[in-house]
Order: sequence, then structure tokens, then C-alpha cells
Amino acid sequence: MNVLITGTSQGIGLAIARRFLHEGHAVIGFDRQKAGIAHKRYTHYQLDVRDYENLPAIQDIHVLINNAGTQNENDIDINLKALIHITEKYGIQDQIRSILNIGSASAHTGSEFFEYCASKGGVLAYTKNVAVRVAEYGATCNSLDPGGVLTPLNECVINDESLWAQIMDETPLKKWATPEEIAEWAYFLTITNTFCTGQSIVVDGGESINHKFIWK
Repeated sequence: MNVLITGTSQGIGLAIARRFLHEGHAVIGFDRQKAGIAHKRYTHYQLDVRDYENLPAIQDIHVLINNAGTQNENDIDINLKALIHITEKYGIQDQIRSILNIGSASAHTGSEFFEYCASKGGVLAYTKNVAVRVAEYGATCNSLDPGGVLTPLNECVINDESLWAQIMDETPLKKWATPEEIAEWAYFLTITNTFCTGQSIVVDGGESINHKFIWK
């Protein structure tokens, strides 16, 4: 299948791209940075997802994964508005099999930067809207909402011994997910799953149970 993933140069997006390539799919990646993958079935477009006028014309996308995002930097424009535009351009069409939006556990708790929470909260509502519209194609649309993940974006707290201890105290499983663990969820929700749709799946080690956000 042809899989379009945004934000593939590092972290969760990179792990998801590698997971799909491992299973034999053709992967197209969008990112502001250079490609983090060299593979014969991987095609990389270095672009800003907000640059709507210059998005490439790509046909026959079967799986769309909206992963590109930011934190405390034009969050609504990138995390929500661009996600909507990408989905309307590439996802709402008769070849689509599944759409997955990478949200955040913070959309459910509100326990983070205010604009970030608002942007991810919008993703939850939009996911349900899209699920209804792509159902006519037999396709699913869900959001995958991680809590803490061991990515470069989070290194400022991962590498702070005091803050990390506080975060672990708030996380029942006493660990954060690896990008590869989130990639497994992404693969399941888009390839294995054919019936669950319009849902927001929280994968956060139980952290959202405590509703307390700790940051530098």
C-alpha cells in the first residue's frame, strides 16, 4: 500500500515510517528537515505542511498518518490547520483505507501549554468528523494520543534528573513509550484494524489518570 506520513525525519514519524517499510509498504514522507531514511520504497518531500500552495500532487494514497506537529510554536497552525488541509487533500478520496491522526493525551486532560492543548483537542473533534465521511469508502479514521514519548522534542525534561523523577512519580507504569512502541500502535490502527473508527486511543502509561503536567 501507499502510505503518506507527515513529520518523518525523527521521533515518532521516523519510527512509523520504518515500521511500514519493514512490512513492505511504499512510504511517502513530508518534513521540514531532510530525509532520515534511505530506502528504495521511501520518497521524501522536504516541505512545510503549512505551505498549501506547494504540496505535491500525489495519487492513490491508501493510508494517511498525520504525525507532523510542534509544541509551543504555532501549534494551531501546524497541529490542527495543516493537519486538516493535508487530510482534505490526500485523505478524503475513494482509494483511502485508513487515516490516523497523532494527537496527545493532553487533549483529554488540558494539562499542558494552552495552545497545544487546544490544537490537539481540535484534532479529536476533526477525527470524528472525518471518520463519518470516509466510512463510505470502507475506511477508518482514528487518533492515537500518546503521553510521554522518548523523542528529541522531550529531551529537556528527560535529561533533567529532578523533573524526570517528578514525571515518573506521576506515571503509574514508571516509564515513557519509545517511538517504536507508538509505531506499533499506528500500524495496528491503520492496517490490522478495520472496524474501530472515530475513536481517540490514549497510550500514556496511565499518566493522564493523575492530570498533573510537569515541565521545565
